[in-house]
Amino acid sequence: MNHALFHQPLPRDPRKEIFEKLLKLFLDLLMKSGGNVTDALRWLSYLDSRNHYTTPDYTLGDFIRDLKEQGYITHNPSPNQPVYVPSVKAQIAIREKSLEEIFQSLRMGSLGDHSLTRSGPGDTLTYETRPYEFGDRIEHLHITETLNNAYLHHGLDEFRLTQEDLSIIQTEYKTQAATFVLIDASHSMVLYGEDRITPAKKVAIALAELIRRKYPKDYLFIGAFGDYAWQLSYEEVPFLQAGPHHTNTRDAIELALSILAKVRTPNKQIFLITDGKPTCIKENGRFYRNSFGMDPKIINKTLEIAERARREKVVITTFMVAKDLYLQRFVHRFTEINGGRAYYAHPQEIGKFVFEDFIRNRRKELR
Repeated sequence: MNHALFHQPLPRDPRKEIFEKLLKLFLDLLMKSGGNVTDALRWLSYLDSRNHYTTPDYTLGDFIRDLKEQGYITHNPSPNQPVYVPSVKAQIAIREKSLEEIFQSLRMGSLGDHSLTRSGPGDTLTYETRPYEFGDRIEHLHITETLNNAYLHHGLDEFRLTQEDLSIIQTEYKTQAATFVLIDASHSMVLYGEDRITPAKKVAIALAELIRRKYPKDYLFIGAFGDYAWQLSYEEVPFLQAGPHHTNTRDAIELALSILAKVRTPNKQIFLITDGKPTCIKENGRFYRNSFGMDPKIINKTLEIAERARREKVVITTFMVAKDLYLQRFVHRFTEINGGRAYYAHPQEIGKFVFEDFIRNRRKELR
């Protein structure tokens, strides 16, 4: 008998492969279209006409039918609105896809991991042990080592268990943190046909999803900014659109600092996702804007808020989704003043970053 036959992988279903490929494209197009299913499918049809993703055996009509049957799109109950809207399942798929794509290169440790060097009554078990202390949770008792201690202390003839014999599995103490994720939604994020807002949203979603999964007890806030900054719900992020706004980075940081100041935790951080160039500030109730060059007045006011964040012990990690060197120089200066971190990424190479850490004084390339 040929046992190798039992280990042959099952043949792939070509229709399923085409569906999965189209689904990835469709989810990206949903983000680009601000959640407009009709526009996303129209763009998908155009891409299919040029790249021939579908076949006579699996057409775009088959794909749309599968989207409905598998629950990725649902009927819109609102009259005079698009017939279909993204479902909760589609939003979850977007979050999963963004998390996987971004964190293929970025590792957890450099993104705000807030474990302490000391041990304590935390949630994460380690492999070390220590003597029992009053208040320790009994489920963390190390049975083998406890029985061994009892044997060594009392012998088998007079075997008994005392408090001095108890050994506890060490836990790593993790402090609660507060994070504010800020997304640049200014006009420059879609200027000259270059899509920077979609990779910016992917980074924001991946960061938020990581925090929600790894640190469910943390405080998490999300906001966007153009001429001014505003808060977003988690569900609004995938379909955020860049508007006809300038870039008021100062107002964004001020909004984050004002909200973080109300949170009772010593660990506070801001994730700033931007193309780097501030072009707007607000003074005396009026906007001052300048899209040309790097206006010294706007730049200095923006650097001031980076210094204020440093004084308030709020670390800013900037994700730069543009390749322009003069913009990267500004982000470098901004990060240096804050004493924070920066990731520089090309919008079309979102899985490739240069990491600059002023906290640990190092710089490296991540792929």
